[in-house]
Amino acid sequence: MNDLITFLENQPSVIAALYATLFTWFVTALGASVVFFFKKINRTFFDMMLGFTGGVMIAASFWSLLNPAIEMSKGEGFQKVIPSAVGFLLGSLFMFGLDKVMPHLHINFKEKNKEGIKSKLHRTTLLILAITLHNIPEGLAVGVLFGAASIGLDGATYIGAVTLAIGIGLQNFPEGIAVSMPLRRQNMSRRKSFFYGQLSAIVEPIAGVLGAFAVFFFQPMLPYALAFAAGAMVFVVIEEVIPETQLEKNTDLATLGFILGFIIMMSLDVGLG
Repeated sequence: MNDLITFLENQPSVIAALYATLFTWFVTALGASVVFFFKKINRTFFDMMLGFTGGVMIAASFWSLLNPAIEMSKGEGFQKVIPSAVGFLLGSLFMFGLDKVMPHLHINFKEKNKEGIKSKLHRTTLLILAITLHNIPEGLAVGVLFGAASIGLDGATYIGAVTLAIGIGLQNFPEGIAVSMPLRRQNMSRRKSFFYGQLSAIVEPIAGVLGAFAVFFFQPMLPYALAFAAGAMVFVVIEEVIPETQLEKNTDLATLGFILGFIIMMSLDVGLG
């Protein structure tokens, strides 16, 4: 781990963010590759994995994003938390706006439940767009944190950025499965199901590079940017991930999966940080 941190510290922040988000994309592709071995997956296990994803994202939103944002903000008391509160709200509203505009269909939902502007796009495309929407704040969060660490801001470290990338990578594995398996069940070939499954995460390296690049121009806005990414991630969990685990009678197991994901991400962030 120390060698990895040293290597990334010696890279420009944009390149370090690119490496980290390529890792998160790779784990998504690894999850999508499960389609080569199975045509369907047990729904109970799948809901537990989705719950795990939500737990990781919520824990990462606080320990990797909100907490550093608060630490690097100036002032005392309520003044210190204002940038984080404003950024969190803006991030949530940003995802709310995308959710209303971008046509997409959440996993396990029927086609009549598709969201966004009216569109005749195929169900396959709508599923991919849903996960792509999910991945934007994840890539952005990693990129912004690497950018913050590169300029030595309080509360932002390379090990914290790497920990965030590891956590997001962990929850990207079930995301890859979540896209590729429904496509396979629709009799799409294994290769195409894998291709579209991994494609859903290609936005993460793009968002990661943009996030790291933007830090150089908006350093005073950094607490807002970190909180923005946190708000976007929490919106995704509440609006998308949790409802998808509640469609069947697996709510208790999905909740346990959420708790496990939260504990693992919290432990990684505190233990490694």
